[in-house]
Amino acid sequence: MSETTNPQPDQLRILVGSDGAGLDYKDAIAEDLRSDPRVASVVDLGANPDDPAATTYPSVATRAGELIMSGEADRAILFCGTGIGVAIAANKVPGIRATVAHDSFSVERSVLSNNCHILTLGQRVIGLQLARRLAREWVGYRFDPASHSAANVAEIEQYEGCR
Repeated sequence: MSETTNPQPDQLRILVGSDGAGLDYKDAIAEDLRSDPRVASVVDLGANPDDPAATTYPSVATRAGELIMSGEADRAILFCGTGIGVAIAANKVPGIRATVAHDSFSVERSVLSNNCHILTLGQRVIGLQLARRLAREWVGYRFDPASHSAANVAEIEQYEGCR
């Protein structure tokens, strides 16, 4: 990971990534996140505008999941054409909870009810302004480990062997 900073307790270290089908949104959201005071750092896992086909969605998604599970990052926002492929791939990393969300309520519940680490969005599914809004909203949510949902998240973690 190239960009590091000492986060404040309430700031997030966020990864962004995409394949070629999500490149434009990834770059726009990364720029937004870099100016967000709730974000300590933004690390771009690709794709690269010079060779967008060189990065596959499974490689970006599993790398993001691994970095989160190793403690090197807190969360990720990933993009592909639909958001589905990166969500499926990220969820293969033990302990990761990733979700596609294309509306505000789903973004809210992804964190508050499920403590999701990774938000995935589809560049071919929603408009850029909605993607930017959802990313801003998602960064603002924090899971409450004392909430009713904590027992459900713990059950998932226990099943997966991550607890």
